[in-house]
Amino acid sequence: MARARSEERRAEIVRAAVEVIAERGYRGASLGAVAERVGLTQQGLLHYFPTKEALLVAVLQERDRWDTGGGSRPAAGEWRLDLLASLVDYNSMRPGIVQTFSALLGESVTDGHPAREFFTERYAQVRSEMTAVLRGEFGDRLPSGLTPEQVAPLLVAVLDGLQYQWLLAPESVDMPGAFRSFLTLLQGPPA
Repeated sequence: MARARSEERRAEIVRAAVEVIAERGYRGASLGAVAERVGLTQQGLLHYFPTKEALLVAVLQERDRWDTGGGSRPAAGEWRLDLLASLVDYNSMRPGIVQTFSALLGESVTDGHPAREFFTERYAQVRSEMTAVLRGEFGDRLPSGLTPEQVAPLLVAVLDGLQYQWLLAPESVDMPGAFRSFLTLLQGPPA
């Protein structure tokens, strides 16, 4: 019972951290602000997350769990382009999560940022997964003649770039629609 309460409290802290990071960015977010949001002292929060970096890692891991429906990341062979489109639909219903991820991603390119290693490893993994998705969908060549290895970084760039555009202008950027247009572009002209 105590363990369940502890896990529940950790989840509450992570949700609060997502909100604070979305509002202020990682560098502007403080442990004190997160603690206040959940009704703890900063010392009380440190019982659950001993450092700001540990809390950041928990936020990033939780975001990945949300993207996979609560499970671990699926094996590369389990992803399909239509599932990616569903993920984009899902993301359009949770702007706070997308904003947190985007803020952390943008900040992570600066020297010494604690999320840099996470994103570097994550992007290597995601490019590999997207290569497998594209190969499963199209074989060794897409209709354009490009290989899955050549297109995978573009697919990832479209996914993340659309998030930034949508966050900046949600009323004029249809993120799910634009992603589906990109998928149509990948498939080439109708036969």
